[in-house]
Amino acid sequence: MAYRPSKKFKKTLFGSGAVVVLAALNAPAAVSFVGEKYHAYKIAQPGYKKRFGSWAPVEVPAGYSVNAIHAALLHTGKVLLIAGSGNDQKKFDSGTFDTILWDPKRNTFKKIPTPEDFFCSGHTQLADGRLLVAGGTARYEILDGEVKRAGGGMRVKNESPDKPITLKKGTVFRSPSGVEYVSKFDVTVPKAKRDFEVSYFKSGQMKPWKTKVTAAEARVFVEARKEGAQALTTQAAQYEIVGLKGADADNVYGLAQRLTTEKQDFQGIRGAYEFDPRAEKYIPVAPMKDARWYPTLVTLQDGKVLAVSGLNDVGDVVPGDNEIYDPKTKKWSKGPFRYFPTYPALFLTKGGKLLYTGSNAGYGPAEKGREPGLWDLKKNAFTKLGGLTDPDQLETSASLMLPPVQDQKVMVLGGGGVGESPKSTARTSIIDLSEETPAFRNGPALPQGTRYLSSVLMPDDTVFTTGGSEQYRGAGGSDILKAQFYDPGANAFAAAADPTVGRNYHSEALLLPDGRVATFGSDPLYGNQANTKLGSFEQRIEIFTPPALHRAGTDRPALGEGPQELDQNGRVTFRTKDAATITKARLMRPSAVTHTTDVEQRSVALGLTKTKDSVTVEVPLDRTLVPPGWYMLFVTDKDGISSEAKWVQVGGR
Repeated sequence: MAYRPSKKFKKTLFGSGAVVVLAALNAPAAVSFVGEKYHAYKIAQPGYKKRFGSWAPVEVPAGYSVNAIHAALLHTGKVLLIAGSGNDQKKFDSGTFDTILWDPKRNTFKKIPTPEDFFCSGHTQLADGRLLVAGGTARYEILDGEVKRAGGGMRVKNESPDKPITLKKGTVFRSPSGVEYVSKFDVTVPKAKRDFEVSYFKSGQMKPWKTKVTAAEARVFVEARKEGAQALTTQAAQYEIVGLKGADADNVYGLAQRLTTEKQDFQGIRGAYEFDPRAEKYIPVAPMKDARWYPTLVTLQDGKVLAVSGLNDVGDVVPGDNEIYDPKTKKWSKGPFRYFPTYPALFLTKGGKLLYTGSNAGYGPAEKGREPGLWDLKKNAFTKLGGLTDPDQLETSASLMLPPVQDQKVMVLGGGGVGESPKSTARTSIIDLSEETPAFRNGPALPQGTRYLSSVLMPDDTVFTTGGSEQYRGAGGSDILKAQFYDPGANAFAAAADPTVGRNYHSEALLLPDGRVATFGSDPLYGNQANTKLGSFEQRIEIFTPPALHRAGTDRPALGEGPQELDQNGRVTFRTKDAATITKARLMRPSAVTHTTDVEQRSVALGLTKTKDSVTVEVPLDRTLVPPGWYMLFVTDKDGISSEAKWVQVGGR
């Protein structure tokens, strides 16, 4: 006879089984919970912090959180966080533009009135300590399938040599077939150029005066007044400007070839401003000739600024028309012509040439302007540099001049394929520009393929790297919660404490005057690993404290009284009780960073002379090594523990 369990036994068995099943189901969560608790305990231990450093969140008061697209350290010690519209079209449409000034020492926040949309502008440090901000957003993109009205660039011609003409936003251009298009912005067309040929006698006859007029031209984006296929055109045509009369109607007209419903990219602005750290406000200066969105601004050895690339006022990559800003006149002039994709990484090198590492933030064809090289601005000559592994994965890569700048070594870290490519690389490469024939050589690999990596020069001559993601804009939950130090001397990475906040597109990191590193921003496409939930902008601020500062506690070398300006020999002296323990000094140029692009930061090795109660540092006089501006002066002891910074101005008054 077969055995059958009793009802009582069945109940007991079912109850026990339920407990077993529930325990099994909850085991991963329980293990995860225990693991998280242990990890939190481990990283809080003093021994761990002394070896790997630590992270801590910044308490941001309600109403002061911001979509930090740009971050710049000012010589007042405060950090300018620029959002503009912050990649939020609703804010753009409402004209709500944000800038926050954060004082990391007091942890205070201040809202700064923001006159234009500086979202995706360029910026650089000026010699007097102001921050030049140029470009930004005139119009948000409209994706394929969402464009309802045909649009594109209209070239506006003016054949009158007597006067320029301004056409206001809303000006109507009419095609030969009667289709009407409306301009989306104001546009001013200069007057035409008049050339004369001087009369002279030839074979006893007077040759008459001749006048040649060359029409002036400007661009403006136009959009069809009505939806429908009748507004689509790929044929070149001349367009009448409705409302013009008399000579103006004869002299001023439009020319367009492609007006379509294809994707319409972001469009840039010409606006330029200096942010005054003392007055804590934006001050307008002369606008650029070309509108720019995603431009790079780089300070040159004479204190002037070169503006390169960007999307223009019709959404095309500026074809190579670069501009130079003079801080003395507050005006722009024509620069050397060369094409680059947007946000190209350009570094001032010894002798005055610019190194283009190939790092960029996108926009532009894959086969144009992406090869690294040295650019001689005076001759406008470009020498390509080879040896780079994964040269097709330089978009969203990081680049920086390794410390100290006198060594003239530059490093490229990570990156991905063009556009929304799934490719990413763990490659790092280093080039030594002091070699007779410089070429890139592979450095140690990153832990995994990484885009949007933040890289920060430290006072002890290491490079701190953090964050990034493996996929485009952190898709697939691919944010990398890892950090490490690169040691140029050992040519190796060493682990650092893991950040708790993921950072990908639109994220930044910079060195603070107290020797810590602050991180901001991140703009993921998706909010989950399955890519089914839209992402949201990361507004938390997190600060990394390096291991050396944990080892030091309150016993750090300190600089006392001293001037903020160098003497005629490039020297400056500070009182200090720690002279005996100080082993080296560095000038650190403050960052102005966006889209993984920071061409400002550089670390300069200084001559060091000590007495019992003072140190004198000597700054190189070569302005291609030390461009004019304000710098942080750090001194470091034999254990790699740095002081807090003193601010010193180099040239440029």
